[in-house]
Amino acid sequence: MVSSYLSLAQLDVPAQLVSAELTKLESYLSNQSLPEVRWQYQIPELGEGGACSLFGYLQDEPFKLTDFLPQDQHTTQKLAQLQLIVDYVVAQTKVDWYGIYQSTATPEGQQLLKLTYFGAPSRPLFPLTEAFAAGSNNVQVALSSKGRVINNVEQYLAAGGEYYTCDPKVKSEACLPLFDSANRCVGIVDGEAFNNDFFNQQTLALLIACCIKIPHFLV
Repeated sequence: MVSSYLSLAQLDVPAQLVSAELTKLESYLSNQSLPEVRWQYQIPELGEGGACSLFGYLQDEPFKLTDFLPQDQHTTQKLAQLQLIVDYVVAQTKVDWYGIYQSTATPEGQQLLKLTYFGAPSRPLFPLTEAFAAGSNNVQVALSSKGRVINNVEQYLAAGGEYYTCDPKVKSEACLPLFDSANRCVGIVDGEAFNNDFFNQQTLALLIACCIKIPHFLV
């Protein structure tokens, strides 16, 4: 399971580290009561081209997950499990932003839908198109099924790397794919930090462990 994920996502992290983190995560999940589910959240206005958010400018109306998901007991329980994983990641790593997205059919086509997150308000939907991938790490990872870790955004840009800067405070980012039992990419997680070199092997191992567990709770 661990080796398969690392191979599919093309990530160079020791499998034994991930296995150890997976054991700790499963222990945590089995010993915690489920949190409240947030069915709506504030979202920012979008900038030119729609790829990035205008920080500090929130839309008047909150985004409602119920426009895309049924608010039944089954869905509520799964979203609560995902929120528990978000809480765990934040507590263990002190990451500044972390979100879980699922590939979802919408009237506008297939999009990444933000199910739950921690951090500043951000856009709730990402169109899964090649055109949008040019300005979105999330969509690039979802379409390629390959993990993307940037531990020094400024250095990466200076070296000619492509990176669409949404929040100038972000110094490191890890965007990782989620796979179903048939090894299809069904979503992503995105983590952002305001420090360089945040996503070391230990932190990545924890995030990968979560990526292995999260698909069980997608809706």
